Amino acid sequence: MLSIQVHSYNKHCIHLRWILCLILSLFTTVPAISQSRVRHQTSLSDTLLKLKEVTIYSNRMQKKMSPVQILSGKELEKLNVYSVADALRYFSGVQIKDYGGIGGLKTVNIRSMGSHHVGVFYDGIELGNAQNGVVDLGRFSLDNMEVISLYNGQKSAIFQPAKDYSSASAIYMQTRKPLFKGEKKNNLNIGVKGGSFSTINPSLLWEHRFNERISSSISTEYMYTSGRYKFTYAKKDGYDTTAVRQNGDVRMLRLENAFFGKIPKGEWKAKAYLYNSERGYPGAAVREEPGKFRHQDRQWDTNLFVQGSFQNYFKPWYSLLANGKYAYDYLHYLSDPRLDVTTMYVDNYYRQQEIYASAAHLFTIYPWWSMSLSNDFQWNTLRADLIDFVYPTRNTILTSAATSFDFNRLMLQASLLYTHVDDNTRTKGANAGTKNKYTPSVIATWQPLTKLPLNVRAFYKKVFRMPTLNDLYYTFIGNINLEPEYTNQYNVGVTYNRNFDKGVLQGLDVQVDAYYNEVSDKIIAMPTSNQFRWTMVNLGEVEIRGIDVALQSNWRFCQHWLLDARVNYTFQKAQDFTKSTYYGDQIPYIPWHSGSLILNGTYKSWFLNYSFIYTGKRYEASANIPENRAKEWYTSDFSLSKNFSWRKTAIRLTAEANNIF
Repeated sequence: MLSIQVHSYNKHCIHLRWILCLILSLFTTVPAISQSRVRHQTSLSDTLLKLKEVTIYSNRMQKKMSPVQILSGKELEKLNVYSVADALRYFSGVQIKDYGGIGGLKTVNIRSMGSHHVGVFYDGIELGNAQNGVVDLGRFSLDNMEVISLYNGQKSAIFQPAKDYSSASAIYMQTRKPLFKGEKKNNLNIGVKGGSFSTINPSLLWEHRFNERISSSISTEYMYTSGRYKFTYAKKDGYDTTAVRQNGDVRMLRLENAFFGKIPKGEWKAKAYLYNSERGYPGAAVREEPGKFRHQDRQWDTNLFVQGSFQNYFKPWYSLLANGKYAYDYLHYLSDPRLDVTTMYVDNYYRQQEIYASAAHLFTIYPWWSMSLSNDFQWNTLRADLIDFVYPTRNTILTSAATSFDFNRLMLQASLLYTHVDDNTRTKGANAGTKNKYTPSVIATWQPLTKLPLNVRAFYKKVFRMPTLNDLYYTFIGNINLEPEYTNQYNVGVTYNRNFDKGVLQGLDVQVDAYYNEVSDKIIAMPTSNQFRWTMVNLGEVEIRGIDVALQSNWRFCQHWLLDARVNYTFQKAQDFTKSTYYGDQIPYIPWHSGSLILNGTYKSWFLNYSFIYTGKRYEASANIPENRAKEWYTSDFSLSKNFSWRKTAIRLTAEANNIF
């Protein structure tokens, strides 16, 4: 793949003929620029210093009380990835679940507790899906993404909404905030990417500054791919043949409009987001009768939300964070047995609505002691054209109380989350009633030696997952008697972070964590007296033991030769202790060993990136027998980039080769 990135800071648009000549991919990362102007008067004693937009940027992080992994600006730009789901593969302890090929749903499973126990936050507010409880991470591209972070347990800060305490792990996606050089009022980026399988991906980003306090950004992109890739397989007769994947096309449109404002002692931001897609799901390749099953399943999605956030430090001892959101989700699924005899006729529509409001209060009692109180309210509805559907409505109230102590070398945090869930349905007596639950968490980190940047950390957290609306109310399958899933998380780890003033090694960051997780009352699908009629039940018991290792280093071999290296490794023993024939076996698709490597080399304006991902042996079914064992797999990606400048426009030329081995 070949791409060019153009960064423009002019008020005027780039001439059309230059865009057409480039024909390729354009990504933007507006460089962080600090500028100050000093006006000197006649004498030193009367000197007047006038500063304009002095912005300081730092990679320094607070102590990592909870296990956290981060990919930010430049690292994301250099990776050969398109979506957030692709980038998350480079984190330890993560398995990406990819359903249905190029256009399929992409979810993430962290430390083998299941996708439903992962909270996904977009610009600080959680993305919800009351219907099935998971978020498709494949629909979030990196075109406008600034930082992706993954937390096990919860964030290390207590000043956050109650929602942030409610999941076993969390993914935070932070989109870019406009930055302007000097007196510039506009940043413009227009791009086109092209690739295999008729892939075309134009994008546009326009950032505008109204005044010193208010700015905005518009980000949009369109993506189409036919998904018609070739593959080989052995036919029934025993010889190999080549076929072309059918019904794997994707059409996607994303549009975002955001406003950012500064106020005395605080800031606010507001965003409108629209995502619309149509995709096909390819079926199986059958050796006996190639091409017989066309599998023309189709899915249409529309996701719309409007959200806002307000934060202010009213007093030295009191701060407020307020969030609000409205979301609408539409899904249409079509399966036609006239095109695939193995399927039933399905033509269903689903519509969800969500209203969310949150207020978090931070009280600083002493410099070393702070407390927070957060209250969240969420309203969800689900409408579907299913037979005998009960049309559920869910009201959720979350209240969290947390406290934090910072004794310099010793830091402690504790929180208690109260969750109230009340379901209502149109059909009398068909709802699951009301649930009231309390779940605690405790976090600690300790630096044994003052002069050694080594920290020991540990946490315990209890979480419960409320059954989704599908689990409870899906026609013929839902079970209103389901109990919530519970998880208990235990984690002990060490971190080492140091920067070096001399020598080749410039910086070293090491994280090692050992963990034990329990999942009880796991919700699974089981057949009833009829194999064609299934229902949801609480039967699963899972225990996970694992080790995560994350290492990041920075090297300087001479003035212009730089190297950044990132290594991640995970060992997991995830056993299913549900009473069955496969008691104690490894959970399907969870490898014992997995890892990744990223090498970023820089020489002046040249950039070389190598990325490697490894997934070890695992089983494709509950029975750990040789017939179900899946072999290990690994990928290697290369990219080479060169930065140019033309007038006041920065141009980036990139060549990529993915999965070369």
